[in-house]
Amino acid sequence: MSRSEENAQVQKAWDANASFWDARMAEGNDFFRVLIWPAVEKLLRPENGERLLDIACGNGLTSRRLEHAGAHVTAFDFSAAMIELAKRRGGSGIDYRVVDATDGAALLALGAATFHGALCNMALMDMAEIDPLMQALASLLCPGGRFVFSILHPCFNSPACVQMGEVEDRGGNLVTTYAVKISRYLTPYSQPGLAMHGQPVPHPYFHRPLAALLAPAFEAGLVLDAIEERAFPRDHPGGSMPLSWSHFSEIPAVLVARLLRK
Repeated sequence: MSRSEENAQVQKAWDANASFWDARMAEGNDFFRVLIWPAVEKLLRPENGERLLDIACGNGLTSRRLEHAGAHVTAFDFSAAMIELAKRRGGSGIDYRVVDATDGAALLALGAATFHGALCNMALMDMAEIDPLMQALASLLCPGGRFVFSILHPCFNSPACVQMGEVEDRGGNLVTTYAVKISRYLTPYSQPGLAMHGQPVPHPYFHRPLAALLAPAFEAGLVLDAIEERAFPRDHPGGSMPLSWSHFSEIPAVLVARLLRK
């Protein structure tokens, strides 16, 4: 399957899942509030009056938070259904657009050296190609501008990872040890999966090891400046699923990183 065919498949899936995703995600679930947003906010440091770009914004969850911080937000997604839902949720000052993050020309049309910062929240692993985005960011960001992204941790939370819970009797006490089993990592691949249980259709995930994930950014001249690996704290209440990530306090489900334009 070609990159354009894969991209069309992703777009079709997210259009089909848009209403379900919006209803379930709304203004953020535990995964977002505990694991993702604190690290994103720390690394992006949105400030009043800044021009910020929200890439693959979905239902506008992060766009609204950036606007609340006082930023002037341009937000886009290639799912027209998602953008319509984002507009319904408010944020009158947010400039919502339908743009494909794999289309370099469309990205550059957003304006050279326009943005003080950019965010791509939990979406790079959903993109068939990330090179055009990294190349465009080197132009879209102002000198010294920062790009923050969050993703499923490619080392521990990929489609090939198996979550495990082993119960052991330790002197009369039943102890459960949670772990993940990794069967493949180095070779990039795509595989359909579920972002949330019950979503109407699976969507393609694109696994990239860290070297493949960061190489296009480095080639574009961006510099890795900060990184955070996020896991739920030990005292976090367990989720509804038996192997919810809330049980894996020593294994990071999420990776958040900051890249700078020189």
